[in-house]
Amino acid sequence: MTTQPPATPVRARDLGVHFDGVPGLCNAITDVPGLEVGFTTLIVDDPVTTRTGVTAILPRGREKAGLPCAAGVAVLNGNGELTGRSWIEESGQLQAPIAITNSHAVGAVHRGVDRWMAAHHPEVAAAWMLPVVGETWDGYLNSINADTVRPEHAMAAIDAASTGPVAEGNVGGGTGMNCYGFKGGTGTASRIVRAKDRDYTVGVLLQANFGSRHELKIVGRAIGRDSVAPNPMESGDWFAEDAGIGRAVPGAGSVIVIVATDAPLLSDQCRALARRVPLGLARTGTTASHFSGDIFLAFSTANEGALTSRMGTETGATEPLETLAWGSIDPFFAATVEAVEEAVINALVAARDMTGRKGHESFALPHDEVRAAFGAEG
Repeated sequence: MTTQPPATPVRARDLGVHFDGVPGLCNAITDVPGLEVGFTTLIVDDPVTTRTGVTAILPRGREKAGLPCAAGVAVLNGNGELTGRSWIEESGQLQAPIAITNSHAVGAVHRGVDRWMAAHHPEVAAAWMLPVVGETWDGYLNSINADTVRPEHAMAAIDAASTGPVAEGNVGGGTGMNCYGFKGGTGTASRIVRAKDRDYTVGVLLQANFGSRHELKIVGRAIGRDSVAPNPMESGDWFAEDAGIGRAVPGAGSVIVIVATDAPLLSDQCRALARRVPLGLARTGTTASHFSGDIFLAFSTANEGALTSRMGTETGATEPLETLAWGSIDPFFAATVEAVEEAVINALVAARDMTGRKGHESFALPHDEVRAAFGAEG
């Protein structure tokens, strides 16, 4: 088990790709003040081939993990899971760490978040908790039915969470994921929204496991269609051997996208941001396969201490909330679209070739192909 990011990261901008908008200091979701991200990465071959992990996102950091945030959810294609969604839709808030893992590890990670909260924020755990756990399917490379992700792995990811630069590619929940027929995984990006009297940040972190090879476009250029990288996930018979029902459908998979901002948004405004996520994904080429679970969560870290839901609250009690005027929200929509687009490409650029169960191979997007397309020197 590893919790440290790989050395010498390479990102899309390093290969000459130019994106719209102004990124934050780290060009990561952690540019939102106070937000922390942590990983547990599981890459072992004994006793079973394991290529998976857990990603943890703490909107207010570990110390304030029990304080609620305004939140909203949107779904493009519902072939996936995000726990806690019903409560977010009911109350417009979330108040526990967010985690992302593989499709068959949701239960273990959910228990791990519960246990961590009980150990570190017992006053919150004493009432009830509805952790938010998202998933995508990594069964091409990972032994997904081997029950290798355990609650302690989710707890370790939370304990490892920090501010600053965020590892990408083959890390955390993204370890065994594939995207556009290349090796995929974790990606992140951010945008600054300049207001009259201050700057706000919109940050995105996603787990990219979607899209067919021919669809991939980078800033409008057909990189996937012209790539010479091998694509055994789409061209091989591995799925027929496993399931006996023909080849895997190109574009099947999923994507979980988390959008964070420090702008004072209400839950409906967060939901509006989440609904813009597909526009950023579409810039990279996807047409959203029927077999893909595309689920998006947006939240605001403003209004700290508000939006509480406690038993024993006095009848008629009120609380003050600052809120962004609806008429000024368009730049935040644009920032979301721009950051989502870049986060997908960052995930592809950061990922590395990987060999998984039964010798299945997934090949990374060749950096020289990207450099050549955008005229960058090697």
